Formats: sequence, C-alpha cells, structure tokens
Amino acid sequence: MTPPDNGDNWLGVTDQELPVGAAYDWSVMPGCGAVVLFSGTVRDHAEGRDDVAHLTYEAYEEQVVPVFASITAELRDRWPATGRVVMLHRTGRLELEESSVITVVSAPHRPEAFEAARYAIDALKASAPIWKHEVWADGADWGTGAHDVSDPRSVATEPVASGGVVSDTVSNAAAGIS
Repeated sequence: MTPPDNGDNWLGVTDQELPVGAAYDWSVMPGCGAVVLFSGTVRDHAEGRDDVAHLTYEAYEEQVVPVFASITAELRDRWPATGRVVMLHRTGRLELEESSVITVVSAPHRPEAFEAARYAIDALKASAPIWKHEVWADGADWGTGAHDVSDPRSVATEPVASGGVVSDTVSNAAAGIS
C-alpha cells in the first residue's frame, strides 16, 4: 500500500500490514506544525472476553473508501486548515499487537490536529462498514458493541484533553465564541 501520487487524502482498506511509518512521513508538510497518528492495535482482551487470541476483520470493501472520503470531507469542513489525512484499515486475520487501523491528520497547529484526528477515528468506527470477529480462549464471536453505521456528519466532535484540561478552543472557534 503506497501513498497517492496526488491529493491530500490517503484512504484504503487492505489485507496487508499497514504502513504506519510511511503514513506518518507522507503526512508531514511544510505548512503543518502538527501530525497526530492514531494506531488501533489488537489487544489480548475485550469486554467480557479474556485471552483474545486474534481478530478477523471483514468489510464491505466497495463501500469503505467512499465512506472514508465522506469522513475526510466532513473533517475538512470542520477543520479547513487540515493538511493531509490518512485513513487505512486492515481486513483478514490479525494477531495480537498488529495495527488494525490508522488515522493520521496534519494541521498547522496541534489543537486542530488532535481534534480532527479524534473525529477521524470516531467517525471511522461509527460509519465504516467494517466488522470484527474475536477469537478467545473460551470461544469466538463478533465483536461487542456492534451498531448500525452512521452518517459521518452525525458524529460529534469530542474535546481532546490537554494536560488534564479539556480543550474546547476549536469547538468555540467553530461556534464563533472567543
């Protein structure tokens, strides 16, 4: 999986290892002083399930990139100064500690980068047609917390904690509050 030749969005779904370092490197831009990378990894437990051994992700692959494109369009509406955005998700079997999803956002300043990156992963989890099957010591089943997919425009912007204080600078700015 390689970055696009043009444009500022790198979106995709793959059964190959995610290029975490390459995604970060591609996101660095001269006009952006902040890059926030989120990598979701396979852990050894889930709600009510100890000893998770591995996960298998399935996706409605024809719809994943269009949904990611909708998310990035909404992200850029909310944070217009955003530089580059990466949204990549794995499918197939993943072992413990492997990255299953990465989102990367670059922006001129860190508050916008953190908030946009938080929105990117939250919207991906709420909107993308991707499902996880968990295998643990005592059984196997689809992941807990399953839900219907949502429109990316309906995903709330969560404030990001900064040094123990919740930062609402970007939310206030968007609302016209100084």
